[in-house]
Amino acid sequence: MKGLWAHISRGGVSAGSDIEATAKISVSGGVAVMSVNGDWLLSKSRTGVKKIERDLTKSNCSRLTFDTKGLGAYDSALICMLFRCYELCLQCGISFDMSALPAGPRKLLRLAVAVPESEAMRKNSSGGNIINKIGTRAIDAYGALYQQVGFVGEVSIASIAAIMGRARYRLRDLLVIMQRTGPEALPIVALISFLVGLILAFVGAIQLAKYGSEIFVADLVGIAMVREMGAIMVGIVMSGRTGAAFAAELGSMKVNEEISAFKTFGISPIQFLVIPRILALVLMMPILTIFSDIIGMLGGMAIGLGMFDISFDQYINRTMNALNLTQISTGFGKSFVFGVIVAVIGCQKGLTCDNSSSGVGQATTNSVVQSITWIIVADALFAVIFAIFDI
Repeated sequence: MKGLWAHISRGGVSAGSDIEATAKISVSGGVAVMSVNGDWLLSKSRTGVKKIERDLTKSNCSRLTFDTKGLGAYDSALICMLFRCYELCLQCGISFDMSALPAGPRKLLRLAVAVPESEAMRKNSSGGNIINKIGTRAIDAYGALYQQVGFVGEVSIASIAAIMGRARYRLRDLLVIMQRTGPEALPIVALISFLVGLILAFVGAIQLAKYGSEIFVADLVGIAMVREMGAIMVGIVMSGRTGAAFAAELGSMKVNEEISAFKTFGISPIQFLVIPRILALVLMMPILTIFSDIIGMLGGMAIGLGMFDISFDQYINRTMNALNLTQISTGFGKSFVFGVIVAVIGCQKGLTCDNSSSGVGQATTNSVVQSITWIIVADALFAVIFAIFDI
């Protein structure tokens, strides 16, 4: 409203110009009467806002009322002028009497003053120097970290309760979430994995062909998929698909006060909503990772058999010789950790979002970004650990 008022106020003119819409204030017995005349339209010249503010401030009145007998057509120019008068009356301790206004402007003005300015909008519109902004960002980052650590602690307690059989959630919900996070994710995982395997094989085979070693493309694709690419690609896909869905679902429930309803009935949202989602994703991620590994190796096989003189038996034998239980278990183990990361971050962002549609959207975006970031960080830590223990 303030931005619109600033834009509309530029249409006002000074007292010395030809004015088509006027607003004059007269004072009698401590009551100021603003006579509004003419067509208050954006296309018309109007009494300047500075003059209205100056006259109202100098009136030394205790109440402001209106005389709109001479008012013609009007649009948002009139509403913003009245809203500015209302704000000025609040600042000066003047009683604002809108009973004499027409029904339309009166209803719009009541609607405008009934909804207070949100804290988020005030925060976003506030200025400040660079030090103030850095301090605000640092405080927000600390608050977010504190909130996230607390959420992980609550999830850990609820997980222990679930292991002991004391967590309160419905098995039906768990099965439905497993269906959504597992079988329904197979098509996109298959497409991404096949293309990744195909690209790995194509790029690797081009280089290996220079040394007459195209057959080793099977080793390259097989090891890369089971150790790194399978788990990482599934984690990234599930971050954008499932983690974002968790954040949006729980965020919408928070905005609709369903989370508050659970707490009112003594039901823990962590146990009833978060634990089934974490369990479902942790159980489905290893299966999706194995599926991704197989599809990726098929993509590499398509390049090996289609572009180079490699037979089907040769490719299969090379792949089987290159892989062992240690190679397979590395990516398989990572998938559990990646599943926990995606589920926990998605649920945490949903449960802590702002109570607005923009808050839900921001939570969904943050969920995807942070999930992918922590997956890459976790994979780097795994690489260091595997190198130290020569795995």
